[in-house]
Amino acid sequence: MAGASTLKRNVTRITTGDDEFRNKFISWNLADLSYVDIGEYLKTKDSVIVPMASVEQHGPHLPLYTDTITAIEVSTRVAEHIGVLHTPPIWMGYSPQHMHAPGSGRGTITVRASTLLAIMNDVARSLIHHGFNRIHFINGHGSNTKVVDPVLRKLRYETGALISFINPWMENYTGILEGLMENPPEETPGWHASELETSQDMAYNRDLVRMERAEKTLAHIPPWLPKTFGKKDGMPDVEFEGYKYFRFPMDHHEFIESGTIGNPLRASVEKGEEALRRYSEHVAKGILELEKVKVEITNREFVDRVV
Repeated sequence: MAGASTLKRNVTRITTGDDEFRNKFISWNLADLSYVDIGEYLKTKDSVIVPMASVEQHGPHLPLYTDTITAIEVSTRVAEHIGVLHTPPIWMGYSPQHMHAPGSGRGTITVRASTLLAIMNDVARSLIHHGFNRIHFINGHGSNTKVVDPVLRKLRYETGALISFINPWMENYTGILEGLMENPPEETPGWHASELETSQDMAYNRDLVRMERAEKTLAHIPPWLPKTFGKKDGMPDVEFEGYKYFRFPMDHHEFIESGTIGNPLRASVEKGEEALRRYSEHVAKGILELEKVKVEITNREFVDRVV
């Protein structure tokens, strides 16, 4: 992919004492390696990263792969920072709100919550079966968070593995990106296809971003709600008398026709690269800290792998 060349552009190693170990591998992507390489890795390390997100509409100017791009970029950079393996991405996600009307051609591919949980379970159980003890899901799609708790708990309770679920994005929480985005809060710079996602896609592959189609559009309440309610972002809750106590199962096009929530016009490659750098360095340090946790696997074999 054209975006692959950006991967190591701004990635510095957080750990440097394992150069001999690093030199054994042509890639940190588990799928690029043979089982001989996997066996060598597991002699000294037991962590693995699983990027996951979605394929869904991101307005007229961004690719459907946007959320998965975030997950891939952060995961691969973390892997390079600290020398851990990552899997190929789980590219399908829980995105029913992005389907729009039948025949509308939006392109979103959604899976049911039960399907996503089954995929996550089977991927993790396969990895635990082989000897990995620490599974780190790096998630690029907000709506996945609505449904994943049962499988995360199931994996922990049934195997004893260390299971983490990491969300490197901005949305309502500015966090580590404080001061990076130019858009004011009311222009929701971290929301759907706005300044942050547009910048990150540009850093990944500028050719995938159609800035001639980009425009500032802000969320509003669905037409079926009374005008006494208000909405500014893509969350399922809405404001009433200044408070967010009401939540509705809304489709995306009901509160933002274009799919873009915010102002993408201030996006840049430089902002995207810096955002990915901050996220990946922070996550890498956190995963390193989790290496200190004692993990005892109570059930490694993936017995029900054919049901």
